[in-house]
Amino acid sequence: MSTLFPIIDAPQAVKSTALPLYREVAWDYETNTPRFERGSPVIVSGREAVKVWAWKALHVPRFRYEMYSRDYGTELHYLIGQPYSEELKRAEAIRYVREALMINPYITSVDDISVDFDNGKLSITCKVNTIYGDSEVSASV
Repeated sequence: MSTLFPIIDAPQAVKSTALPLYREVAWDYETNTPRFERGSPVIVSGREAVKVWAWKALHVPRFRYEMYSRDYGTELHYLIGQPYSEELKRAEAIRYVREALMINPYITSVDDISVDFDNGKLSITCKVNTIYGDSEVSASV
């Protein structure tokens, strides 16, 4: 390939494809609080860390809090109380879950998404496939 300045080579950017070990603060899913031991947060890594990230992403309403990026969270709360058919709400919930979770580079796919609407409460369960293995994640809105 000929260039305008054949003597000067542009530096090539080196991209690393390896992701560092994912770490996150351990989470108590029942009380929706971080776990502490002796006054310090418990740190988990790998599959459990990605599961914590996914669980929190499904529970955070997207665009509501300035502390999160506009890519973080779900839009599931928009489905509650809407006059859409059950089939449409189910399809949209599945799409919202996939959009929310697939933003994470450690997640390779989201499968087996189960959606249940019961008395104005939306419950989601899905299998999150990560580079570390599979985890089941659930959320209620």
